[in-house]
Amino acid sequence: MTDPRAPQRLLMVMPYHQLVRKAVAAGFRVWSIWDPALQEPAYLDEVERHSEQLLLADFSDETALRALIAETAQAHGVDLVLHLGAEASMPPVFAEAEALGLSPNPAAAVRSLNDKAAMRRMLNAAGLSPVDARRAATVCEVREILRDAVLPVIVKPATLAGSRGVALIRRPEDVDEWAERVCTGALAGPYLVEDYLEGPEFSVETLSAGGVHTVVGITAKQTTGAPGFVETGHVFPAPLAAADRAAVEQLVTDLLDLAGYAFGPAHTEVILTAAGPRIVESQARLGGDRIPLLIQTATGFDIEAWIFRALAGEPVAPPAAERYAAIEFFRLPPGVLASVTPAEQVLAAPDVHALHFPLRTGDRVKPVTDSATRHGYAVVDAATPAAAAARLAELYRTLAPVVAEPAPLEGALC
Repeated sequence: MTDPRAPQRLLMVMPYHQLVRKAVAAGFRVWSIWDPALQEPAYLDEVERHSEQLLLADFSDETALRALIAETAQAHGVDLVLHLGAEASMPPVFAEAEALGLSPNPAAAVRSLNDKAAMRRMLNAAGLSPVDARRAATVCEVREILRDAVLPVIVKPATLAGSRGVALIRRPEDVDEWAERVCTGALAGPYLVEDYLEGPEFSVETLSAGGVHTVVGITAKQTTGAPGFVETGHVFPAPLAAADRAAVEQLVTDLLDLAGYAFGPAHTEVILTAAGPRIVESQARLGGDRIPLLIQTATGFDIEAWIFRALAGEPVAPPAAERYAAIEFFRLPPGVLASVTPAEQVLAAPDVHALHFPLRTGDRVKPVTDSATRHGYAVVDAATPAAAAARLAELYRTLAPVVAEPAPLEGALC
């Protein structure tokens, strides 16, 4: 039942179309703001179809964006401003929402989660999940830090996601490959140089309401490892011992309490080291890589819909998994796609919940360098993690992509 004291009118910045639809289904009226440079017109049409109004803005113009938020909120009697999209445009949105008294979280709480350097300072000051780390404004400063650092260390941009610009530096010369990758990808600083944490990696999805944090689930992650740590697959729920699960959950909720995070989803990455769990990073948003679909496939819990059900006053309870759900991200060798089975034939199986393979015969296949350059994915469910892995391998064999004519190397040195 909807709490009559709950907000009724939402202004959502960068809302994905399914979030607008689910907010409306929960009884809210939604005004949406999007940057047209970030989505295709057909996608924005779908957002507009479910919104009271779609307003367009250049997210890089923070002054204009804040003015549009203020004007729209005042004109339509907005009760709350939400930003559930990518974190790059969150700072001006939460700053303006807080100034208007319409933010579900203090702007500082969101900044403490999204900014990796700020998060690390906060954690270390509290003695929670301690990890030695230093901030560097430029690539040159990274090089200076590494001259005196005890290797190995991790280097990464402080405000980016999707494995972009992440590298393991084992030897002094490794920084050259990282610097070239950062330069060619225009991955600007600041950067973080921190201890290399060894152990299995997990993603923890939470949903907070009224300052109470519900752990929706923990996902086991697989990556390419060094140097780039690009994610190659996930399994939900993570097969974890009860004591390890409890320790991971406690650490993440302690982080959210420390940041002062009060409402909304959060996606936190944790490595289970020999000394216990350590936080890698966190973001004040839903997890990417189709993790919400994995959760829904395994448990029936729609975390996207529950954001708005929680906002309407419904108590949130942790879901119980009935199956395992797994995703594999395709990584083809560079070249030209010679042949592939039509995706529709593979997707027809009842245990295949999603298949994304955007390449077509004759398309050039570029190397995988981060999450954005992977070549597609498949999501399945199964009774065990091993059965899910076997099913994904079978699915890939059925898809049968063949790559020929290796493409020449690309990229310029910086």
